[in-house]
Amino acid sequence: MHKHFLLIVLIMLCVSAFAQKQYTLQSPDKDITVTINVGEQITYAVTHGSTCVLAPSAIGMKLADGTMLGSKPVVKSAKTRSVNQSVEAPFYKRAEIPEVYEELTLTMKGNYKVIFRAYDEGVAYRFATEFRKSIIVENETADFNFDADYQGLIPYVLRRAGQEGDLISQQFYNSFENTYTHTPLSEMDPDKLAFLPVLVELKDGKKAVITEADLEDFPGLYLRNEKGQHGFTAVHAGYPKSREQGGHNNLQWIVKERENYIAKSNGKRSFPWRCVVISESDKELADSDLVYLLASPSRVEDVSWVKPGKVAWDWWNNWNIYGVPFKAGINNDTYKYYIDFASQYDIEYVILDEGWAVNKQADLFQVVPEIDIQELVDYGAERNVGIVLWVGYAAIDKDMENVCQYYSDMGVRGFKVDFMDGDDQMIVDFYYRMAETAACYNLFIDFHGAYKPTGLNRTYPNVLNHEGVYGLEQAKWDNESDLVTNEVTIPFIRMVAGPMDYTQGAMKNANKNNFAAIYTEPMSQGTRCRQLAEYVIFESPFNMLCDSPSNYMKEDECTRFIASVPTTWDETIVLDGKVGEYLVIARRKDYHWYVGAITNWEERDIEIDLGVLPNFGAKSGHIFRDGPNANRVAKDYVSEQAQVWGNKVKVHLAKGGGAVMVF
Repeated sequence: MHKHFLLIVLIMLCVSAFAQKQYTLQSPDKDITVTINVGEQITYAVTHGSTCVLAPSAIGMKLADGTMLGSKPVVKSAKTRSVNQSVEAPFYKRAEIPEVYEELTLTMKGNYKVIFRAYDEGVAYRFATEFRKSIIVENETADFNFDADYQGLIPYVLRRAGQEGDLISQQFYNSFENTYTHTPLSEMDPDKLAFLPVLVELKDGKKAVITEADLEDFPGLYLRNEKGQHGFTAVHAGYPKSREQGGHNNLQWIVKERENYIAKSNGKRSFPWRCVVISESDKELADSDLVYLLASPSRVEDVSWVKPGKVAWDWWNNWNIYGVPFKAGINNDTYKYYIDFASQYDIEYVILDEGWAVNKQADLFQVVPEIDIQELVDYGAERNVGIVLWVGYAAIDKDMENVCQYYSDMGVRGFKVDFMDGDDQMIVDFYYRMAETAACYNLFIDFHGAYKPTGLNRTYPNVLNHEGVYGLEQAKWDNESDLVTNEVTIPFIRMVAGPMDYTQGAMKNANKNNFAAIYTEPMSQGTRCRQLAEYVIFESPFNMLCDSPSNYMKEDECTRFIASVPTTWDETIVLDGKVGEYLVIARRKDYHWYVGAITNWEERDIEIDLGVLPNFGAKSGHIFRDGPNANRVAKDYVSEQAQVWGNKVKVHLAKGGGAVMVF
């Protein structure tokens, strides 16, 4: 009785005592309770067991004609339903996802609905309207309030110098890349926006990650704490009123002025899901399916032509091949060398990054004279290696249909699309047009200069990857950031949203004391085995090998292992982990289990329990682990047989280290 009384008191504290109408929704396992109050406005609160996750938080939407969704609401009907099914997931971290949730739909007077869902791993809500005419959305209310001044891991927008407008609107032009600031919510910088996902540390060791899903025909969501409160309010980029071509090599659309509204769209539609992933233990965050499940189902009928895989990448290693009889650079001889390397190691693709098209023309039909794309496509086809082209946002946006048709007919397999650097409604619409058009011509997409995933990889499975992460490219110029700590943080926050193109694979590795950012000859932070393990740790269906073919061929054993690791999986189980400290993940493809482990700068011994893996019966496997001198020379590693004793393996991780096993 005492425990039940305390739980009732907690729920009363987390929800308004003055609501006119109240509705509750529980997760299938009954651990999560959502309480919706309909009074002067709509608010909702969330508890997980005896923990208050969200205190009453207002939701709503204001239209330009004065209509206020969620204000003085009147409920016409309330309907619930239970769903228990499975979802097939091509090119994902598991082949099939259980989809189990409880749903409450409140149909409101005024031709709109509010839909709430409770899953065992979190909650989500969205608005849906049924207006006959088109609408203009002036702003949205999406508050996330907490009952105490918790610590958050906040990815602030990095504001670029020289931008026009006020401090907030300047931040809408950004690449969604930063490390995390660990701070009490009340001490957040009021002049800075946070991009999603954002993590909040709750009581009892629990955590909440806030993000969004099914972002279509609407601007992305930022969070702000303007008044030092215990929570966030929503901010969106205004709809572009005027823009001009410019930015990086004339490949971007730069907004010069914004409207005083955020979106214009059809009146009959569903809006994006606002979702909160909730964990009792940190490892649960590194294995969330919520964003994928909330996304719209696939709109591509046949995906058999989509082939995930590895790609030999040129830009990070600065085309640094050596021991060849030609001058390395952006030319056919260099790319044939990359293709030969890829073919030798059964790597599926080679990418031509920036430089193959004439600079600053933003015209993808103007190819530099040193490059013959058709010759490279044919050369690659003979060696079972596909060609992928890097393209700038404005360049492909201006002539999308013709560019896709032309290069698809040539035999190009996909595009890496870069430098959108924003998420206003126009840019979000571009993602969908790009994905749909590419699918029509059997082309896959890797989005760079991109906002976080919101489930587009489910709706258009030819979208294999997103950047939107502070990745290894930063090692070319950033001497200050701690990439090792970042790498044991992003799987619990950024990866909650979906796959990420971190671009690991460095063969030149450095410990904390001897790392230096060198643009033309970059290195990684942490050990060699860490780089190998990240091919298991990070979700990435289209996965880069960032280093030079010449460097890889000097490290044949490591390269053959990297090339052999799958990029999509039949099953994923997160075995252990703690945000910012370490992570251990097991993934299965066919009959092979791959287990990866990475740590922060703290040296540690871990015991991995393989007995939780379904049908695991191996007594031995192969392991790459940090060598005895890895703390001194980061590339030191041991490759040997791993013995399994009682379904357990003990592994020592060096500072900034890692290990990876195959069973």
